[in-house]
Amino acid sequence: QVQLVESGGGLVQAGDSLRLSCAASGRTFSRYNMGWFRQAPGKEREFVAAIAWSSSNTGYADSVKGRFTISRNNAKNQVYLQMNSLKPEDTAVYYCAADNSVFRLGSEKYDYDYWGQGTQVTVSS
Repeated sequence: QVQLVESGGGLVQAGDSLRLSCAASGRTFSRYNMGWFRQAPGKEREFVAAIAWSSSNTGYADSVKGRFTISRNNAKNQVYLQMNSLKPEDTAVYYCAADNSVFRLGSEKYDYDYWGQGTQVTVSS
């Protein structure tokens, strides 16, 4: 089992950058594929990015491709989301998630087994 805690959210202006972090507890962090999702008010939780346990593979939603970068440091039990060129439509609560299965790079919320509590990102125009 793994526990996840996100940090790094905040209020920024359009065009700014933010780096989200997700700290994971437990000694088996490196066995999980990790993902970031977001949920805006009144909307479904949507996929943002995912990274394989070995960092050998990453995937992104079309809406963030070229602007966001996911990375991880297994030695520090951390996964990151670097967000550049932020837009007002990026405003949402961002969640970190862990997937027990290393045989897929999940892009559906149902693929993930563990979730953090979320961190708010607000982008003003």
